[in-house]
Amino acid sequence: MRMGEDLMRNGVWQFSAVVAASLVATAASGQPTAQLDFESVGRGAPILVDANEAPRVRARGGFGGFGAGRGQPAPPRDASPPDGVVPLERDLFTSDDFYADQHLWSDPRYFRCLDSFSIEQIWGANRQGVIDDDPSTAPWGDCDIDYPREEIVSPYPFSTAEQHYNALLDETKGRGGPTEHTYATVPGEWTGVYQHPGRTPGNQSWYNMTQNQVPTILSLLTEEYQTYFVQEAYHHGNTNAAQWQSQYCWPEGFMRRWHQAALWEHYIMVTPDVVQILGGVARNFITNIHIGREFNMEGVVPRLGEDVPRWYGETIGFWDGDTLITWTSNIQGFKVHAAFEYSNKMQTIEIYTPNRDDDGNFVGLNHEAIFYDEDALVEPVRIVRNFAKQGSFADQTPYVFIECVQTIFPIDGRATPVTPGNVIEYEVPDMYNRPWGQIWEKYFEQDMQGPAEEDIFSFD
Repeated sequence: MRMGEDLMRNGVWQFSAVVAASLVATAASGQPTAQLDFESVGRGAPILVDANEAPRVRARGGFGGFGAGRGQPAPPRDASPPDGVVPLERDLFTSDDFYADQHLWSDPRYFRCLDSFSIEQIWGANRQGVIDDDPSTAPWGDCDIDYPREEIVSPYPFSTAEQHYNALLDETKGRGGPTEHTYATVPGEWTGVYQHPGRTPGNQSWYNMTQNQVPTILSLLTEEYQTYFVQEAYHHGNTNAAQWQSQYCWPEGFMRRWHQAALWEHYIMVTPDVVQILGGVARNFITNIHIGREFNMEGVVPRLGEDVPRWYGETIGFWDGDTLITWTSNIQGFKVHAAFEYSNKMQTIEIYTPNRDDDGNFVGLNHEAIFYDEDALVEPVRIVRNFAKQGSFADQTPYVFIECVQTIFPIDGRATPVTPGNVIEYEVPDMYNRPWGQIWEKYFEQDMQGPAEEDIFSFD
């Protein structure tokens, strides 16, 4: 049975619906999406619950999200449950085997009603921690806060990216397109430097993982990927053995493009044949959108080059006037800490639409993305954000190429700084087979029951 059905049975959806109703009342205008002068089959659907107005779960006592700044003392923690909430006898912070607790994952109390970002941060990442040496002292979050699931899933009727892309292409043809731009007509005002999305005011989204109860995110995932999500939460909150790709100079992965800490300024260049989006923090992200090209459909997934997954995928697109519609496929599955893992089946439809002020001046881009992953997601999901243009290449700091130099290594399963001149024993990770999971299973899960292995000889 899928997690969503369990949640409905346990009454979590009723709880979410109450919260959603109050949020709609306070955010009737909705989170900004592209303003269209026609009704589209697959873009521009409004968001009714503005994530910028929605409260964060946080931990009681003020910790969670960005409750305490860097260098500031952590506020007092409160390990007792909120009034009226009866704690479980066993939860993420007291369990010695999260696999055995699968029947509890659909209950927010198993995670002490914390969002996954707060669980990730709880031992002290980016600020002083709120746990000493005992995970059972972890605080509780606000059990009455959750961002509604219906605002996370895609509002469009498509089950695959291919269907979505073809429908938008047909719609654009019906409007006289696609537009074939030349150097004289391409929207050159796009070219320039855009502000860090995480620092752009009014640019919150559910993917920041600060407004969601963990079971709500689990309800979006297949059983296998639910297990992966809880595994990471357990090793964030219980064993304090985080395995983050940036700290090891591992590949960032495709979905890090949407993580608030993984990309700073975006550098966008527009030509008639290719639109390039460049950015980074610990690694360089380069998205090349190939205008007018078509995918080779003969591989495992649609692709442009060889039948080998790419860390950031391969992307095609077309113009509808000054709006760019893209399809990305052939992505290497990986993870984003505090968010869910994704598979090699991940594909996206992304729509970049100009934002303009009251006088019609270009001020940035609305970026709507719909994610399809038949292995990881039970339904497609959507993220909407905005890029605010800071200026042109002529007046902004040039892009600084990033070279990640590893100084932290997983020693005995924990991230450990190593100074030059030291000699360590190092096991080379299998980067294509969940290296973080391999570390956790080797060093922290020896006595756990683990997920059942698939019987390849079964005829059931």
